[in-house]
Amino acid sequence: MSTQAAHNKSEVLLEALPYIQKFRGSTFVVKYGGSFMDDPNPEGRDRVATDIAFLAAVGIQVVVVHGGGKAITRAMDKAGIKSEFRGGMRVTDAATVKIVEETLNGEINGQICESLKARGANPLGMPGNHVNLCEKLMGTDEQGKPCDIGFVGDIKFVKTKLIKKALADGHLPVVSPIALDADDQAYNTNADVAAAAVANSLRARRLIFMSDVPGLLADPKDPSTLITTLKVSEVDELKRKGVIAGGMIPKVDSAVKALKEGVRRVHFIDGRVPHALLLEVFTDKGIGTEIVHG
Repeated sequence: MSTQAAHNKSEVLLEALPYIQKFRGSTFVVKYGGSFMDDPNPEGRDRVATDIAFLAAVGIQVVVVHGGGKAITRAMDKAGIKSEFRGGMRVTDAATVKIVEETLNGEINGQICESLKARGANPLGMPGNHVNLCEKLMGTDEQGKPCDIGFVGDIKFVKTKLIKKALADGHLPVVSPIALDADDQAYNTNADVAAAAVANSLRARRLIFMSDVPGLLADPKDPSTLITTLKVSEVDELKRKGVIAGGMIPKVDSAVKALKEGVRRVHFIDGRVPHALLLEVFTDKGIGTEIVHG
């Protein structure tokens, strides 16, 4: 290694030092989702797992909440069940919710735990129906009218003590977005909303949404228009202009709710970018969009 290369590496470590010192002992919730989860090449997923293991290794208490929509669709196709969406929400009948539960609690949760373990972390798979309690959520049809979308839930309570115990025991909890109602019926929930609910319940210092977009773009077709910092007071106007639209709406709404309930900052980053998580947390400029009070 040349002297210059060694110097550059030392500069990176020195830039990260104050952030490591500041965040040690803090709780971060990372929502793990996006197309990079389904990439047949595991390199991207492995990089993300390495970043999460790094956070844990420097003393940050990390909780992962994951999605898995494409894996669910594949499992439904294999079972001969057609996927149906209303208002962006998956219609979930009794047969579908069984597949959702098996896919998220089994296949996806297990894969993430295995990848984290391979990188020296100590993951603990926590099926969401062990920690999340919900009520039935009504959907909306194409005309914006309420409609029944089946076993889709809105998380109302998180059993925080179970997650805190796992953290205290040295584990890295990996939580699926399944929830139970008062009758112990399993429900599918939006993974972004589930991550925010977990972050709120833990009063997490950071909530980080990892997906397959660079962050919030002023022009969705132009990556150079990345909004690096967004204040809560600016959200409604960006919705009105259509800047916040589609799948970003539940993400941003969850972020705003999280900030109002005690989470200090919320970040949106692109999981396809190598080591995006470390760049966002441990560098001065970051790489995605952060939403802050104001």
